[in-house]
Amino acid sequence: MSSILTNNGAMVALQTLSSINKNLGNVQNQISTGKAVGNSKDNSAVWAISKVMESDVKGFKSISDSLALGQSTVAVARQASETVADLLTEMKGKITAAQEQNVDRSKIQADIDAYTQQVQSVIGAAQFNGLNLVSGSDSVDVLSSLDRASDGSVASSSISVSRQDLTTDAGVYNASGTDLSVNATASDTAVVNTGITETLQLGGTVAVDDVVRLQIGETSVSFTAATTTLDDAAAGLTAAINAAGIEGITATVATDTITLTSTVAFEDTALTFTATGSTTGTYGTDAALEARAETVTFSATAGVNEGDGYRVTIGSTDFDYVAGQGETMEDVARGLKIAVDSAGLSNISTNVTQDANGAWQLQVDNNSTTLAFSAAGRSDGTATGGLAGLDSIDVTTDEGASAALANIETFIGTAIDASAAFGSVEGRISIQSEFISKLSDSLKSGIGSMVDANMEETSARLQALQVQQQLGVQSLSMANQAPQSILSLFR
Repeated sequence: MSSILTNNGAMVALQTLSSINKNLGNVQNQISTGKAVGNSKDNSAVWAISKVMESDVKGFKSISDSLALGQSTVAVARQASETVADLLTEMKGKITAAQEQNVDRSKIQADIDAYTQQVQSVIGAAQFNGLNLVSGSDSVDVLSSLDRASDGSVASSSISVSRQDLTTDAGVYNASGTDLSVNATASDTAVVNTGITETLQLGGTVAVDDVVRLQIGETSVSFTAATTTLDDAAAGLTAAINAAGIEGITATVATDTITLTSTVAFEDTALTFTATGSTTGTYGTDAALEARAETVTFSATAGVNEGDGYRVTIGSTDFDYVAGQGETMEDVARGLKIAVDSAGLSNISTNVTQDANGAWQLQVDNNSTTLAFSAAGRSDGTATGGLAGLDSIDVTTDEGASAALANIETFIGTAIDASAAFGSVEGRISIQSEFISKLSDSLKSGIGSMVDANMEETSARLQALQVQQQLGVQSLSMANQAPQSILSLFR
């Protein structure tokens, strides 16, 4: 049925053309913007996901900047600590030269002072944007990642950079902190200059031409008996001991008993008696002469926290060391040794060792009048600088030169450890920075795959829609012409 009031063909053609024009508009918008999903109206779910990911990409850009800043800061600290290690190594050469007495130690001391000043200059200048990682003990966090959980929550992650204090600052011992004295035990209440004694009593029988021998440390002393009297054998062996000139070891005799006296400061001297005949030897206490030095033994099981301070008192003088981050009882013992050596006390020498149980010990030897001796510990102090005592090195005396040679090894070890720590964390930051860069690229690629228009497909669709549009216009034109044919019926 034809109608001049209702043109169904025109309505269908118009709807079709309207749909084509709408699709054509969308395609043209994709071409102009490059996006298949330009706003939430296009695809709300994909648009929402892309916006979340875009915010993450923006965050990772800031993280990249943070990592770059952190890496530069750590690189400056690493370079500084490596330079300090090199300077300390040069200083060690000067200290080694000072061990020889036939040198001008005052000129060597001037060189050492110059190296010390240069070390302090390097440490003071080792800052980046005002942050110095070789001064102080507080850790620094470098923002390294944003971690999004499955529930949509976001948490930041950081790389912790521990400062490596290479200053020469003295720590502050907190006398009101928690008592830690149980972790440091003094062997006696005084350090004395008297020798350590041990007796050796000969027994059994001795025959003419029997050889009695006593091994004292690495030196073997012997006596060939000319009589059958034990007293004569003891006297002859005593004379041989004294004639051997063993450093720090002397002997006296009373009847058949030899008394050995040792002023060896830091090492026990083993004793071994043998004889070719039937002569025996009985020790008074032990088959050894103990080291003369008194000791402070530090706990082999207790931990060390930042701010834990330990004090050794010699005479009326207190010597303190306050631990920094990550330090151990070995660091405490060596720090106290340096503190004592830096005071330049005459006739006082120190050493650090471990006992049979693995506990670290500070040994203190006195070659003068008796002095009071004690040890204590308190928490919550201010940490001592890693190179504290460096500016007190004095090689103008025999005692100072000897102490400096031992302590410079500790300083070099501290600088090397700091360099290694900075190198490790700098490498980690570099790896994280590279990962963040790749992650950002992956996220951008993922966002593009969701919202970017496929230009090849869009181009082909544009041409198809343009053809459809032309056909739609023609169809509409034909549909609009259809009522005109009704006029012929009325002619």
